[in-house]
Amino acid sequence: MYGERPSPMGRERPSSLQMFAGASSLHGVSHIFGYGSLSLRRAVWALFFVGSLALLGLVCAERVGYFFTFPRVTKVDEVAAANLTFPAVTFCNLNAFRFSKITRNDLYHAGQLLALLDARAEVRGAHLADPETLAALRDKADFKGFKARPFDMAEFYNRTGHDLREMIWHCTFRGVACSAHNFTLSFTRLGKCYTFNSGATGYQLLTTVKGGTGNGLELMLNIQQDEYLPVWGDTDETSYEAGVKVQIHSQSEPPAIDQLGFGVAPGFQTFVACQEQRLFYLPAPWGDCQANPTESTFFPNYSTASCRIDCETRYLAENCNCRMVHMPGNANVCSPEQYKECADPALDFLVEKDNGFCSCQTPCETVRYSKELSVVKIPSKASAKYLAKKYNRSEQYIMENLLVLDIFFEALNYETIEQKKAYEVAGLLGDIGGQMGLFIGASLLTILEIFDYLYEVLRDKLSSYYQGRKEAHHSNGDNLSACHPLRGHSDSFVGYPTSGLPRHATLGSFEEFAC
Repeated sequence: MYGERPSPMGRERPSSLQMFAGASSLHGVSHIFGYGSLSLRRAVWALFFVGSLALLGLVCAERVGYFFTFPRVTKVDEVAAANLTFPAVTFCNLNAFRFSKITRNDLYHAGQLLALLDARAEVRGAHLADPETLAALRDKADFKGFKARPFDMAEFYNRTGHDLREMIWHCTFRGVACSAHNFTLSFTRLGKCYTFNSGATGYQLLTTVKGGTGNGLELMLNIQQDEYLPVWGDTDETSYEAGVKVQIHSQSEPPAIDQLGFGVAPGFQTFVACQEQRLFYLPAPWGDCQANPTESTFFPNYSTASCRIDCETRYLAENCNCRMVHMPGNANVCSPEQYKECADPALDFLVEKDNGFCSCQTPCETVRYSKELSVVKIPSKASAKYLAKKYNRSEQYIMENLLVLDIFFEALNYETIEQKKAYEVAGLLGDIGGQMGLFIGASLLTILEIFDYLYEVLRDKLSSYYQGRKEAHHSNGDNLSACHPLRGHSDSFVGYPTSGLPRHATLGSFEEFAC
């Protein structure tokens, strides 16, 4: 205990602080609070100690400030695998509706939406059309005596969209033939699309055991440009381009092909070497991933794409009282008028300008696929005639409509990209401990020594305080109290006048005398 002890006669007793300083492992304090009077040496030691303490405070403040910036680092690694799950491959023809499948009833209801008819239901842009197309369109746009029938946009998209059985001319996966039966139908903003290896119920999830061409999916497609709608105006349902749009994604997320897909043009064979990337993000405050994703009514797994589609669906339901064909749910599908007047403008505004409404964070764990594309011309001069004869088309048709898509893993490995905390509590404590040892020679046990000293001093002070009160209480109890008169006695007990005793100062009552 750091209480004061009796000292030999002739010597000044050391204070408890001096005793602590002499026994402490804290560097410098024994020189500052040593025995004897104040000297220049002690002043210099005190100056250096205070300076070291100030530097320690600055360094520790900087370390604590750095800790609360929540820094992170990214670790990248490549992992070899015996086999890999082949990704889902979704593609859509850039033309959403086949011209030959559009009926008079379709044109009556959706002619303005497709920019084929003007407000008076007359053919617009007639001077831009070739005679054959113009004649067919005018025949379908003859509404004299026509009685319109009910119209459904979902049925319209499905019936007039390109048929995969007509588009696929050749399909193999790992050298084994495949067909339209290996694809699942899906609707996106681009219309009727098809997904290979979707992992849907009833479809086997395909894997690959080797990288390189010939060990993935190879498709030869006919894009059917002769079925493309004539473009006589700007609409969201028509396209200037020819070809297909492709997205490579995981089976756990829906396609967002209108925003994330890449284009494949006719007249070329496109090679896509991809690599699976497994990403692990940190939640707040180190990152901004969605640690606890909200459950979706429409999708079993959270992803940025599913969150976006979910949000867009709710936005249109609130603002247009309907949903687009590609949106999930059981709300009414928008009519062509609602598409043109509300749905398309609202969705364009939401995608291009109002990013705050649909704020979808990245999931903390996700899979994506990096891609490297290369192309070669197809057909060659040597193969054009053969392909024209094989598929009973002209050479011009082959050059304008044929494309080949080859998707494969570059190597049988995957890449992990993981965010990690760059500075944790253990690092902070280690830095502070190192700085304490450098500047003042202190450690955790030194801190405990200081607290132990403060505890002993406080205990001694409290003990002395209560001991003093106890002694005072006992002292008062041993004396007669002037506040309690003696029983059986009166002020005239003695035979002297109450005015005073002989040769004594005058007292009051007997109790005063007794005191």
